[in-house]
Amino acid sequence: MADGPSVKVPLATRNADLPKRALTALVMLVVSGTALWLGDMAWTVFVLIIGIGVWFEWSTLVLQFTAPGTARNAWRSAGAIYCGMASAILIQVRQEAAGIALVLLIVGAVIGTDVGAYFMGRALGGPKIAPRISPSKTWAGLLGGVIGATLVIWVVLANAGRILAAAPDAQLTAVAIAASPMELIGMGLAVAVVAQAGDFFESWMKRTAGVKDSGKLLPGHGGLFDRVDGLLAVLVVFGTIFIIARLFTLS
Repeated sequence: MADGPSVKVPLATRNADLPKRALTALVMLVVSGTALWLGDMAWTVFVLIIGIGVWFEWSTLVLQFTAPGTARNAWRSAGAIYCGMASAILIQVRQEAAGIALVLLIVGAVIGTDVGAYFMGRALGGPKIAPRISPSKTWAGLLGGVIGATLVIWVVLANAGRILAAAPDAQLTAVAIAASPMELIGMGLAVAVVAQAGDFFESWMKRTAGVKDSGKLLPGHGGLFDRVDGLLAVLVVFGTIFIIARLFTLS
């Protein structure tokens, strides 16, 4: 039987959950921003709580698509390594001299990816990237993610000196990093692609487990894993590249 004509969903309907998502995002921004600003133990505890929460949701998904035994244990162990490595990198980055600016650069670029992909994807629609894994992800959304990440990176780099000067534990007070447009686009593209890959990976886990969200802790956003799936991938991928590059430099 042939499929019926596709029905275009009005933009207002597709964005009906936007107020709830925005309110939840505001609360998350205040909590995470306060922890970042305070640094030290406040940031460490905050990141560890998020990391443990994400691993718990990861394990919950795993329990739904694996049988008891070696495979399940391997998946849960891999999740502990994945979440633990991302958490350790984020804690270490905050301890650097330009820690606040670096965290804002990384986290902000991922948020820019999510926001750009959300609005451009819903506004333009178009061909799907991998409909069997994540039916809502479009090539237009990926382009929006690249634009969003690039804009955030540009803003943070242009204002790094002001950010550090205002920080309570600032060690650098006059930093401004200039990057060419092509460098900014390259960084934005790299972050957006890796973040979207992390999003697809979590979507695959959820689809395999037969659930829509990893949890219900964050109204309009699902669970913690839903919110930081892209950030985890960015931290692990670029953190690994940085560690390998540093080892080669020392050798």
